[in-house]
Amino acid sequence: MNNLTFIGSFPSANQCPNDERPEYAFIGRSNVGKSSFINTLSNRNALARVSKQPGKTQSINFFLVDENWFLVDLPGYGYAKVSKKMRVEWEHMVKTYLRTRTTISCIFQLVDISVPHQHIDIEFINWLGECGLPFVLLLTKADKAKEHEVEQNVEGLKAALGEYWEELPRMVLTSSNTKLGREEVLGIISDANEAFANY
Repeated sequence: MNNLTFIGSFPSANQCPNDERPEYAFIGRSNVGKSSFINTLSNRNALARVSKQPGKTQSINFFLVDENWFLVDLPGYGYAKVSKKMRVEWEHMVKTYLRTRTTISCIFQLVDISVPHQHIDIEFINWLGECGLPFVLLLTKADKAKEHEVEQNVEGLKAALGEYWEELPRMVLTSSNTKLGREEVLGIISDANEAFANY
């Protein structure tokens, strides 16, 4: 990731760029550490806005990477301090984008693995599966809990998903501080770009 260009923030899916290049969307609960991981992935300190107050990402943010693919930063779901009406509008915007964009190569859903899984994460994972959308789970904040606690939380997440899934989604353990998982995620994107080009 050498060249990054901010393309713009778009309030709805139908206003996003009309472009044939592949897109990689990042989404998660509003305090999952999404902005921090995007900054780690891009080797930038402030590509995505990091805040102690969840819910700062309020539009669909497009970044062009190496003139080759788009990194898309989506609003988080969950407990952001915004009105119920605003949360409903965000959910509609995000789900419309994810369902209708034919150039999405992969959705990266971030789940905080330093704490036990939450029902809202399971619901969103299952929604992605029901829609048949391609996605990978990024298990964030792996350095924020003791190793045995992280292992317990991973097993708990797998058990919860096992009630719905015959084959579990791919999972990548990550940390924004140690850059754990960064190379694996870049490898997933590289492989998907190659598949997209040959499609």
